[in-house]
Amino acid sequence: MTTKTIPATLIPGDGIGPEVTAATVKALEALGSPFAWETRYAGMAGVERGGDPLPQETLDSIRRNGLALKGPLTTPVGAGFRSANVRMREAFKLFANVRPVRTIIPGRYEDIDIVLIRENIEGLYVAHEHFIPVGDDPQAVAVSTGINTREGARRIARYAFEYAVKHGRKKITIVHKANVLKALTGIFLEAGREVAKEYEGRVAVDDRIVDACAMQLVLNPWQFDMLLCTNLFGDILSDELAGLVGGLGLAPGANIGKDAAIFEAVHGSAPDIAGKGLANPISLLLAAGLMLDHVGQSDLATRLRNGIQQTLMEDQVRTRDLGGSASTDEFTAALVKRLA
Repeated sequence: MTTKTIPATLIPGDGIGPEVTAATVKALEALGSPFAWETRYAGMAGVERGGDPLPQETLDSIRRNGLALKGPLTTPVGAGFRSANVRMREAFKLFANVRPVRTIIPGRYEDIDIVLIRENIEGLYVAHEHFIPVGDDPQAVAVSTGINTREGARRIARYAFEYAVKHGRKKITIVHKANVLKALTGIFLEAGREVAKEYEGRVAVDDRIVDACAMQLVLNPWQFDMLLCTNLFGDILSDELAGLVGGLGLAPGANIGKDAAIFEAVHGSAPDIAGKGLANPISLLLAAGLMLDHVGQSDLATRLRNGIQQTLMEDQVRTRDLGGSASTDEFTAALVKRLA
């Protein structure tokens, strides 16, 4: 049992978000309720409640607590409102996206243990986009501008190398496309190499062109220890990494800034299975483990991760996406029993 609860914002999300969030809260209660939750809404839930995908009261809560756990949020494809996830990262300058993947269920690739560090607020996701009309077509040409700054690249590189030192990691691979995007990703590669010199003898460094890296992750993922990526490349490769260990349902994410940290499931809101009891809550559960590590409760984080592995491997309780037949509630009950 913990002796002090930590104030934190809870954003259930939409689609399957409320289901996996409820499961995660129950698991944390079994660990002694380390967080005092302040529930707020965003995404489609924010729109439905007040017409805003990122309400001011949600922003205020995160700013006040400096800590949040967030379920998946729906983002319209093509049209509609801008991603609330991206807006939150920008609002709180959450420059570092941390996505660790580790084999829990053997069968795809054995013994995978890779951490991807993604720059989170620059690159092509700044979304400076516009159309140029030609003739009768007002949207004949689409233009998007990516922005990487040397300061931002150095900041995320330093974060990655400090993470490596703290967690005993041995090598960082800088991922880029500097053979073609010579300025946009060349500055990222240069900054990464500059920072790497400060850690010479402690952390090894190499680099890969992004397409080659994607191929080599399939052929021989064990050659990689940590990946340091720009925003877009990190988004894509982190999903590929999740595929190596069983899918997005087994991959957590953390968004870290100077004054706030938001932990999340990296999968989507899956509205097609919402309310059917089919959702796998492990991604958000593992994100809660990262959140416990962040606040200095690593003993509870270890208990949570061990409980998840025991539920899956020893008790053989798995949701359908993992080859089992358990509902969300049945998996949660088995995990809580392990944690109690």
